[in-house]
Amino acid sequence: MEAILQPPCCNKTFIRLSFFEVAPSLAVATVGSMPVSASRITAETPPDAALRRIAAACRADLSKYRAIVLESRRPIGIHQARVALRRLRAAFSVFRPAVDGPEVRALSAEAKWLAGECGPARDLHVFLTESVTDVPPVVKRVAARLASSHLQRARAALSSARYSAFDERLQAFAEGTPEAEPAPDGKAARLATFGRAVLDARHGKVLRRGRTFERLSEEQLHRLRIGIKKLRYAATYLAPAFASPAAKPYIEATVRLQGALGALNDRATAARMLADIATAARPTEDTAAPLKVLARQAASGEKRRRRKLERAWKEFRKVGRFWRA
Repeated sequence: MEAILQPPCCNKTFIRLSFFEVAPSLAVATVGSMPVSASRITAETPPDAALRRIAAACRADLSKYRAIVLESRRPIGIHQARVALRRLRAAFSVFRPAVDGPEVRALSAEAKWLAGECGPARDLHVFLTESVTDVPPVVKRVAARLASSHLQRARAALSSARYSAFDERLQAFAEGTPEAEPAPDGKAARLATFGRAVLDARHGKVLRRGRTFERLSEEQLHRLRIGIKKLRYAATYLAPAFASPAAKPYIEATVRLQGALGALNDRATAARMLADIATAARPTEDTAAPLKVLARQAASGEKRRRRKLERAWKEFRKVGRFWRA
């Protein structure tokens, strides 16, 4: 149980930053037996080819962390398997204007399903290790049972025939076999041209959603968080097409802003985790009072989170658009 609740290095900050550190490094991934490093993504890379290379990298990461989930209780397995699935879905979304069709949409849907099966284990772990401290023994006991159940759910999904079918289809797509679909118009555009259009659109949407930042409601902040998340993924995947030193500070600004917005969203997750623990408690386990204490902990720090969010927004507004440098 301790391996699930007390990882040495696996937290939400690590997960958020790990995407920026890992995602561009497609050189370590493979497509079948062919190293991706043989043909790095550049400004001239067709969007279709870039997506397939990214899909191969995501598949390699998912396979690596799936093995950890199936063989151990180390939390990094669940965290990073879910990150790989989220990256894959984000890539399909980023490149959808150039590469779309039933096969891409089916793969995205299956990745969403798998991420959903891994989600409860990840959410409970984050709640117990980051949202609250000094968890009472009775709550730990209930959470241990929940964690075990959530882990078994994730393992069942990742070892299922449905997963195997998804993995085979994803490999076929990444390798560009006849089962994978070409771009709808059959054109091989330059990634730089494609990327500018995508990044302009996503950056503009974020600015519009944050136009009256100081007066945004919780629902509007949630929509802003979704927008900045989509922009961050797009910037990360498309940055190699521009080879600009301005890309790193831009992406780091989106990571900080997404993290600050996510901290506000954590309250809703905390409420859900508290409700799950209360429901899972046995009649002999009195969790009412301890859960109230944890609820107050999870809700504290609102002003600090708001100040952090305001700083992150101002930094994002100031950072230069690397694709227009």
